[in-house]
Amino acid sequence: MGGAAGYLPAARRCQRVRFSIFLCFFLRMRFRRFLISEPIRAATLPGSDAAGPSRRSPASHGSAADRVQTGSVAGTLSARGISQRFGDRTVLAGVDLDVPAGRVVGLLGPNGAGKTTLMRILFGVLQPDAGSVEWRGRPATDEDRRSWGYMPQERGLYRDMPVLEQLVWIARLHGLTAADGERRASRLLDQLGLADRVRDKVQDLSGGMAQRVQLAAAMVHEPPLLVLDEPFAGLDPVAVAFLTEVVRAHVRAGYNLLLSSHQLDLVEDLCEEITLIDQGHVVLQGDLAELKAASAERYLRVGVPVDEGWVDPAQAIIRSQTPTGSRLRLAPGADPGAVLDAVRAHVPVADFGVESPSLSELFLDAAGHAPGDGPADATAPGVAP
Repeated sequence: MGGAAGYLPAARRCQRVRFSIFLCFFLRMRFRRFLISEPIRAATLPGSDAAGPSRRSPASHGSAADRVQTGSVAGTLSARGISQRFGDRTVLAGVDLDVPAGRVVGLLGPNGAGKTTLMRILFGVLQPDAGSVEWRGRPATDEDRRSWGYMPQERGLYRDMPVLEQLVWIARLHGLTAADGERRASRLLDQLGLADRVRDKVQDLSGGMAQRVQLAAAMVHEPPLLVLDEPFAGLDPVAVAFLTEVVRAHVRAGYNLLLSSHQLDLVEDLCEEITLIDQGHVVLQGDLAELKAASAERYLRVGVPVDEGWVDPAQAIIRSQTPTGSRLRLAPGADPGAVLDAVRAHVPVADFGVESPSLSELFLDAAGHAPGDGPADATAPGVAP
C-alpha cells in the first residue's frame, strides 16, 4: 500500500492528509494524558457505563427527554467571530455558528467555502486568527474535544481490519475497557444493520456499509456532540435514508449534531437549522423553515415539461426542468392560477403546487450564484477548505 501511495491522484492524497491531521490530533491529546500521569477513566467520558452503575451520575438514568431536562447532555457549541487567513487569502471572515442540543444543524456551502477549515478550528487542530469556540457556555477545552465524535468524508478505517475489532480499538482509544467497547460496538452494529458483518473486513463491505461503520466509529463512545463531514457523499438513496434515521435518533436523544455538506438538496429535508457560508462569509443563517417562510420568492411546480413560449416571462420564468416536470419562479404579485392556466392551455396538468424556495434557491438568492458556480476559496497549500 505504501508503494502505491505515490501514484494516487492528488485529491486522494489530500483526503488522507486531512484524516491524518484529525487522527494525529486525537492521539496527541490522548497520549498527553499518559505523559502527565492522568489516568484514563471511561467514567470521564459523557454517557460512559464502563465504570458500572455505581460510578454513573443519577442524571444519566432515565429517558432521553429526562436527560435533556436535567442538563446532562443539553448544551450548545458556539463559535464567535472566527476569522482565518492563509497568506493573502481570507478563508473565514468573522463566522458565527451555534449548534444547540436536539437540533440538526447544517454547515453548508459550496466546495471551497471554508467549511473544513471551520471544523478544524472547532476541533482545535487550527488556531484561528480571531474568534473563540465555546462549549456549554465556556471556552472549549481539549478534554471537551476528546469527548466529541467526528466522521470524516473520506474513509478513515483500516481496510484489512475486522469491523468489530476496529470499533473496539477505537473505543479503547477513548478510554473504555475492551469489554465495554465491544458491548457498545455490538449494539451500534446491530442498530446499523451490520450485526452479521462484525467479523468481515472493511474492504469486503460495500460503500454504504463502510460508511455505516465509519459512523459507528464516531459514535462508539456516545459523544455529546457528533460532527459529520459530507456524510452522504457517494451513497445510494437507500443508504442515505438509513443514515438519516440514525442521525435523527441521535438528535432525538437530546445530543448535539453538526453536519457539513455542499449537497444542499440532499440534506435539505434533514437540517433544521443552517449556516450557509460562501467564500468564507456567512450568507444565510437560522431556522430553515422560518427562512423559507420569510422569503418573498414563490415557485409553481407542475408535473409536465413546460415550453418557454407558453408563459408570459413577466409572470413567471422556468427555474428548472426535467423530463417529468418543471419548476417556475413566480414574479412578485403574479397569480399562480393564471400561470397554471397558461400551461394547461397547451397540455393537461394533473400534478402541481405552489412552493417556498428550496435550500439551493435560498443560497442562490443570498449569494448571487448557484452552489458550485462561485470562485473557489483556498486554504493551506495542498489541502481543501
